[in-house]
Amino acid sequence: MFHLFGKKEESPEVLLAEYSRKRDWAGLVKAYYRMGVAAMEAGKACEAQLWLSRADTIYSADDSIYKKVGEKLMDDCSERIGQLEELSTLYNDLPEQIEGMAANLNDVKIRIWGLLSLARLVKLGERLAALPGCEAFGKLGWAVDTVLKSFQEPLSEEEFGELQDLCGAFYELGDSPAFWGEGNEIDIPGRAPFQVFDLNGMMGVHLEMDAYLDSHLKMISALGQGEEPGAPETGIIVGALLPDYYVRAGAEVLTEVPGIKAEMDRIWSDYEFIVGSDISWELVSRKVAEYKETEVPV
Repeated sequence: MFHLFGKKEESPEVLLAEYSRKRDWAGLVKAYYRMGVAAMEAGKACEAQLWLSRADTIYSADDSIYKKVGEKLMDDCSERIGQLEELSTLYNDLPEQIEGMAANLNDVKIRIWGLLSLARLVKLGERLAALPGCEAFGKLGWAVDTVLKSFQEPLSEEEFGELQDLCGAFYELGDSPAFWGEGNEIDIPGRAPFQVFDLNGMMGVHLEMDAYLDSHLKMISALGQGEEPGAPETGIIVGALLPDYYVRAGAEVLTEVPGIKAEMDRIWSDYEFIVGSDISWELVSRKVAEYKETEVPV
């Protein structure tokens, strides 16, 4: 009888932990790849996207891992991910829908929409910051407050520089074993633990944090030089959905998961809020403060 990992007595979870403990990153890539292929062949698109994207993140992070894994596996993994990205899933459909809706908004309102979603990740970030190598998440609340402030008054050079440094920290985290290889996780009462690697979905929440903040800093710089700022990033708007966590925990239909449904309701509610005629910085500040206390996953 064929066994996915060749060892009847060991579950995938046990073997993944063993690869991490041994720091056998190439072995970890191959394990995730095999899990992704099996899920894809079983018609489980979201699960396949979860595992194959994890494999892709790890072998893309380090040249030595890249060489050990081999081009055949990586080419097939990339091709499969491309096929999955063509399917109708929450991973693919919602970001496209958000982009379409954002096309009807001015740039400031798009940035506010993103800021509200970013604020909902603050509590999770505070907990993740206690894990080795993840300290940058602890500054997320400060970053949200600083961005909100910058809409109303100029930032100091120190604040601008700290936001730049935070962008770099979020970007670099994706190449670190602290993100994908050391089993960093926090307990969620009554639910599966939340892994730092669960941020890998939706193009990488940590990367969307970087993209949002970097775009905001570029806007500030452009306006300060009398130039036209670039378009705002919309990826962070879906950042607090955290589908990888729910798929890994066993969810089969993401749109029926209470936590996903609650976050989607917030996203649509935020849209109605920012298109409303009575929006003000005072109301935005209140909503940001409320969201900074929101616990996700819920």
